[in-house]
Amino acid sequence: MLRQLLLSLAVLAGLAAPPASAAEPERLRVLLEWFVNPDHAALVVARERGLFAARGLEVELVPATDPAAPPRLLAAGQADVAVHYQPNLMLDVAAGLKLVRFATLVETPLNTLLVMKDGPIRSLGDLKGRRIGYSVAGLEEAVLSGMLAGAGLKLSDMTLVNVNFALTPSLLSGSVDATIGAFRNFELTQMRIVKREGRPFYPEEHGVPPYDELILVTRADLLADPRLPRFVDALEEASLFIANHPDEARDIFLRAYPDLDDALNRQAFADTVPRLAKRPGALDRARTERFSRFLKDSGVIASVPPLDTYAVELAR
Repeated sequence: MLRQLLLSLAVLAGLAAPPASAAEPERLRVLLEWFVNPDHAALVVARERGLFAARGLEVELVPATDPAAPPRLLAAGQADVAVHYQPNLMLDVAAGLKLVRFATLVETPLNTLLVMKDGPIRSLGDLKGRRIGYSVAGLEEAVLSGMLAGAGLKLSDMTLVNVNFALTPSLLSGSVDATIGAFRNFELTQMRIVKREGRPFYPEEHGVPPYDELILVTRADLLADPRLPRFVDALEEASLFIANHPDEARDIFLRAYPDLDDALNRQAFADTVPRLAKRPGALDRARTERFSRFLKDSGVIASVPPLDTYAVELAR
């Protein structure tokens, strides 16, 4: 009887005891390459819909104050992940940073060579003798050179002007005849809003191998971190949700960042949706190596390192 009484008391005590607290979420710090914008839709939707939290992650998205800083900060251990550009990753790897691509956000190029639609440039051949504005030396020159080759032109056939990040104002003011580096999902709409139409030339249609515009990188020593596969799974779920429910996803994004609720960002969101990676963790090895060889042949990097040293597909 006493034994039964003690057992009953123990059961009652167990029922009365508060439940054990759920495990604390594991934090993951992600550095953005720029201010928050629709290119980051999958990250924002995954966070806002609780997809990271459902996988035990608390993801912090940190906008960049200096677009060149995130790779260096990541390499220095001040974050776990950074949003980066595939072409720029190759420069960082060549400079000795131990960074590795493990996922993709935007799986097509966004870069364009942009001219005024009502201007005299109707084909790439019309660029001879013109002034071309650019922002990033080396990479954009390589893309431009690759595009011009098909038209029988060289960089020496035109004047290159460093306009920093004032690509659209420089083109609209007439200080340059074309720009390289304008994003097709932003600058084209930006020009349309001020009643000035642009004419884009797409690198992948003019001799430049296609590449992933925005990728996610981490340090080589974090590749085995169990947080990363869960992070990628959440991104995949978010990307598919955006593809299936673009208007609802846009509203989720704009509720999170109401200061972006304007005509430019609404159109940019719609233009970005088809370019988001639906399988963010997948790696197209041949495509990645082909673009790396293009950078080498263009003189941007001295050699192409083994693929597994700068791009991987995580086991999930």
